[in-house]
Amino acid sequence: MLTKTIKFPPLGDQRGHLVALEANKTVPFEIKRVYYLFGTKPGVSRGFHAHKDLKQVAIAVRGSCRFVLKDGKNEESIILSDSTTGLLIESAVWREMYDFSEDCVLLVLASEHYDEADYIRNYQEFLEFMNEKN
Repeated sequence: MLTKTIKFPPLGDQRGHLVALEANKTVPFEIKRVYYLFGTKPGVSRGFHAHKDLKQVAIAVRGSCRFVLKDGKNEESIILSDSTTGLLIESAVWREMYDFSEDCVLLVLASEHYDEADYIRNYQEFLEFMNEKN
C-alpha cells in the first residue's frame, strides 16, 4: 500500500485547536527540513519526481489537493483535506500533485536537507532505479 496516512490528534479547548508535530513521535523520522506550498494557480500540477532516500509527510493545513503515488507497479490516489491527517511518502515513491484548491497550503516535513542528487525527475529513470533496487 502506497498511501499511508498518519492521524495527528488535535489538542485544544474552547479557545481553539492545535496539532503538535514531533520528530520520531508523531512524525516517524527526524525532521530536517520544513517547507510549504501555497498560492498554486488553478490547473497547475506539481511534483513529478521521486526521492532516492528522503521521506516526507505532507499535510494540507488549509484547503485540499490530490496526490498520485506510484512505485513502478502500483498507483494510488488520495485527497488531502484534513489538517489532522498527514500523508507519509516513503523513499523511492513517485509523486504527483493535482487539484489544488485556491486556498491550499500544503505543509511538507522532510527527513533530509535539500539535496538535488536525491531527486529523480524523469519517470523512465525512476522505473530503471526501481528495477535496479529490486
